[in-house]
Amino acid sequence: MTSQPPEAGPARAAAARGTDARPTPPPLRALAEPVRGRLALATGLQAVAALAGVVPFIAVSRIAERLTAGSPAGGEALWPLVVLACSSGLVALVCGTAAGALAHIADNNLQLILRRRLARHVGRLPLGRLTDRGTGEVKQAVQDDVSALHTLFAHTLLDVVAVLTVPVPALAYLFTADWRLALVSVVPLLLGMFLFSRAMAGAAGQMAEFGAALGRISAAAVEFASGIAVFKSFGRGSKAHERFVRATEGFADFFSRWVRSTLVTSTAAILVVAPAVVLLLLSVPGAVFITQGWMTGAELVPFLLLGPAVAAPMGVVGPRIQQIRAGQAAAVRITALLRTPTLPEPADPALPDGHHVLLRGVSFSYDARADVLSGVDLDLAPGTVTALVGPSGSGKSTLASLLPRFHDVTAGAVTLGGVDLRDIPAAELYRRVGFVLQDVRLLRASVADNIRLGRPDATDEEVERCARAARIHDRIMDLPDGYATELGTAFTLSGGEAQRLSIARALLADAPVLVLDEATAYADPHSEALIQDALSELAAGRTLLVIAHRLSTIRSADRIVVLEDGRVTEQGRHDDLLAAQGRYAALWEAQRTAGPDESDGVPHHRSAPVEAGRRADDIREGSAR
Repeated sequence: MTSQPPEAGPARAAAARGTDARPTPPPLRALAEPVRGRLALATGLQAVAALAGVVPFIAVSRIAERLTAGSPAGGEALWPLVVLACSSGLVALVCGTAAGALAHIADNNLQLILRRRLARHVGRLPLGRLTDRGTGEVKQAVQDDVSALHTLFAHTLLDVVAVLTVPVPALAYLFTADWRLALVSVVPLLLGMFLFSRAMAGAAGQMAEFGAALGRISAAAVEFASGIAVFKSFGRGSKAHERFVRATEGFADFFSRWVRSTLVTSTAAILVVAPAVVLLLLSVPGAVFITQGWMTGAELVPFLLLGPAVAAPMGVVGPRIQQIRAGQAAAVRITALLRTPTLPEPADPALPDGHHVLLRGVSFSYDARADVLSGVDLDLAPGTVTALVGPSGSGKSTLASLLPRFHDVTAGAVTLGGVDLRDIPAAELYRRVGFVLQDVRLLRASVADNIRLGRPDATDEEVERCARAARIHDRIMDLPDGYATELGTAFTLSGGEAQRLSIARALLADAPVLVLDEATAYADPHSEALIQDALSELAAGRTLLVIAHRLSTIRSADRIVVLEDGRVTEQGRHDDLLAAQGRYAALWEAQRTAGPDESDGVPHHRSAPVEAGRRADDIREGSAR
């Protein structure tokens, strides 16, 4: 088959790029598009509620004027104003409640839409993209960032509409009452804006440092929690928390400097728009106006009622700006994750004919950096065992990850049954290629559902048969509810038990091609013996690609491939490679002199699962029945 780069062909190139030449709207606006109409209606209702909320204050001031003027109409002249005040208050209550409910409904729908989009998108990302960067980014987007958008759309948006709407009719009415005192009521607003802008000078850089400092605290906390046992075991428990303490002290120093630099101006900005200060500022000239006969006491009432509302926006602008910025940052992170290129699906799907695996001219690099693999050619014949060995960082795990398509090659091709992996539908590929890794991930679901992950329609008998073959059935039966026990709650499995459960999962999936990262590297002696037995069952009759750490476990492999700096430097059988006195022989001698196989407490009397790959038993047939 002719090797071709992943971008060969227009369809594949478009899929690989995953970009659109058309201009895109800002992330926040783009994410809110599905509920934009409902949010617009909610903000309109909130504006009506804010306007209606001003009317009762105006009505009360008019009532005060008529009462002090001694109106000859008596109480009859007041009832229209009372009705207006009550009806306006009712309108404000109804519209405000409706706006809040509608905003929350729209936000709830948006959260559902975004989480579904994220789940679908993450499910189509290359598996290597997730294993390389971990799940923290996904968790932040799906949970934390979507929650930040909730605060913005369900609360902050309506609050901003209210504080920006109320001053307009309030100030307009005050100017009709007395333009001189109305100008005085504008002073706190203008002064607050000036002081707040001074306090916020350079805030962008400070906020960046604020986020970085919090990130350092978070990283140090994780390190503290995960590493304290190691420190304590060496009698250095007091050292375990040093980095965490330094991070928190650094944050405290930075935050103290920031607060001190803005304390005077930010405090002054808050004080000048405080209701008590505004009332005092209006009362003093109002008293002068009254004593001079320029206005009556009743005419001062609307300024005392509505004056604080004019300066109100500056009193809440700080927290609202922070919430808006948090929402914008969350939208950027969500959009970045949604724009991460997914695993391209083939334009013209093809099904493999058999399970022969070929790698031809394969090169690979992460994010256009230097090649991790270069010019790799391999032949994995059906039913054979191929072992990858080499020093740390030689590219073993990267090469193995290409077979289950955790990544796509940057040059060359990997074929299965004569078909490029990129042309095989993902669901079809994973029915043919399975993998067992050292780092086992179990779902928060029942034991049976965890085993059924590869074959959801499997019967209970098939699940139990594979669990027995994986040497985990007895441990499952010791759980309170057996196979129905939910993992991830009150019950967890040890590392070795989780590894055996993952082997049962792979047995049930029954993929004819298997990628195996040596699963016993960190197991205790008892668990290792059981895992080796389970791997023997799993490997029987399958095409195996093994990442080998202990060379003693792959002596019987059909082919041993030595990788150095991403290139194949040797390949052949164990005895032939020893006779060649090359890199493999040096690695073998280094491990042999470091200690015999029994030095780790486990007598490796057989090279499982390699020996299992040399014999075909009835496990596959039993699983298929």
